[in-house]
Amino acid sequence: MSYTVPEKARQNFEKDGFAILPNVIDPETLAMLQMECGYFIGYTDAWMENKDIEVMGITHKGKRYFISNRYRKSPEMHRFLFGELMREITTSLLGPDAYLFVEQWVVKGAEQGMKFAWHQDSGYVKFIDPSNVHKPYLTCWCALDDMSPANGTISVLPHQVVGTRNNVLDHVREEGTNDLVGYQGDEPGVEINVPKGSVVVFSSTSLHRSSANTTDQRRRAYLAQYSSEPIYSSSGKLWSMAVPFVKDGNIVYDREKDLQSHEFERSRLREVLSERDAEAG
Repeated sequence: MSYTVPEKARQNFEKDGFAILPNVIDPETLAMLQMECGYFIGYTDAWMENKDIEVMGITHKGKRYFISNRYRKSPEMHRFLFGELMREITTSLLGPDAYLFVEQWVVKGAEQGMKFAWHQDSGYVKFIDPSNVHKPYLTCWCALDDMSPANGTISVLPHQVVGTRNNVLDHVREEGTNDLVGYQGDEPGVEINVPKGSVVVFSSTSLHRSSANTTDQRRRAYLAQYSSEPIYSSSGKLWSMAVPFVKDGNIVYDREKDLQSHEFERSRLREVLSERDAEAG
């Protein structure tokens, strides 16, 4: 499916910090994303049941899921994350170079799916690493269901409302949910009501929130986040991922190299942990 980001969408993104790209995910890819989403929810439920826990960070079993960086465990996900549609979106809004930074499922359970407070994605980086300075990255919020106020769609605050262009606000942790909250004012934001297969793009400094899901079906979204350069912590360590995707406008992603590199990192981590256990013993 050939797609070109409209000039109006580019202008909206530059001005407001977000833009809506309706119906851009083809039906076959959409069905694949929906199926993979179900698999990873089941995997997460089983893991939490085995650990006898109901809450893991901002994931609340049966109510709200944030399942991050599992694409390497899927035989299909890389075709979407590093495919032509994402190349067109990232190069149009970020520039000629792009790295996969984070990918995650964001799902609200039927009838009890929790709200999510006003926050900036970069606010989570700053909260953990207050000295961190990085270029805003791009969030591609992919609707796997028709999105509405009833099932917990998102709302976004344009940059100019509270001055979020290239500005990361201080966030505080909300008791009970573990959400980080970056804004507690009365501005309602722009409510995003889109059909499944649409992509909402916004800057990592854009404030956004979502309402609760009151329907009898899950509300499923998939987030793919890309940076124009690797993002490092203030101590110099790589923050999350920096998987090469696009260089000078061309796709350079190498699936085999990605998997080999990841397995090497996992092996090295196991060695370090083993050495620490031996020293502690």
